[in-house]
Amino acid sequence: MTSEIVLTLSCADRPGIVAAVAGFLADRGFTIRDSQQFGDEATGLFFMRVHAAEGAPVDLSSLRSEFGSVSDPLDMTWAIHDPGHRHRLLVMVSKQGHCLNDLLHRVRTGSLRAEIVAVVSNHEDLRPLVDWHGIPFHHVPVAPDTKQRAEDELRKLVTAYSAETVVLARYMQILSDSLCRELRGRAINIHHSLLPSFKGARPYFQAHARGVKVVGATAHYVTSDLDEGPIIEQGFAPADHSHSAAALTEIGKDLEALALARAVAAHAEHRVMINGNKTVVFRR
Repeated sequence: MTSEIVLTLSCADRPGIVAAVAGFLADRGFTIRDSQQFGDEATGLFFMRVHAAEGAPVDLSSLRSEFGSVSDPLDMTWAIHDPGHRHRLLVMVSKQGHCLNDLLHRVRTGSLRAEIVAVVSNHEDLRPLVDWHGIPFHHVPVAPDTKQRAEDELRKLVTAYSAETVVLARYMQILSDSLCRELRGRAINIHHSLLPSFKGARPYFQAHARGVKVVGATAHYVTSDLDEGPIIEQGFAPADHSHSAAALTEIGKDLEALALARAVAAHAEHRVMINGNKTVVFRR
């Protein structure tokens, strides 16, 4: 039971969608606190997010069943969420801990309304940090001949912890096509926005050697196209001749942590909707 809901939907754009949704909510005593919508002329799709409240608690299952009277005629893709629910995250990491540490801090202080239910890593380096936060840490080594076994273990952990989203917080392994398909819309990755110009090891040092004028970071949904999934959040900062390669690296780490945190927060608050190869992101 909950007295507040977040309704998200998408469908072919046509007259009457907002009226139908508002009427449904009004008939059940809801007051709309916030409503955002977007009609994409390029795709002909309509996207909407509504935060509504009612004086008395309502049963979500019943409400979802009743919403079929609105969604079915309009052929909607939709969901009704409880905004009081803390989104369950499973975080994956390798040896670089800046993004993980930032997420742990935000969750601990309440600035990120989510719960990190477990951390999975192909290395042991960050176990002490995770243990300090009292969160389960799972070491799942990955080698060319054990990759399938490692992904099967990840699947088991996602199920065991009822994880709603997988966050790749500088996890330096490529997920298989099949796993990417299984996690479509439920896995978020972060990378430096210098891609594809500077791939491989030490990208900021490569960038320094080329004299870049800006560095950045991109958070996106995971797809089988490496680092090319729908973008959720980006950040950048200017660079010039006075920056050393080490300085660019530190700037880049800060940007990566911030972009990932903002992307995870938007996703956990149901503010992100996939629109083909891109996203619609409703702001607070």
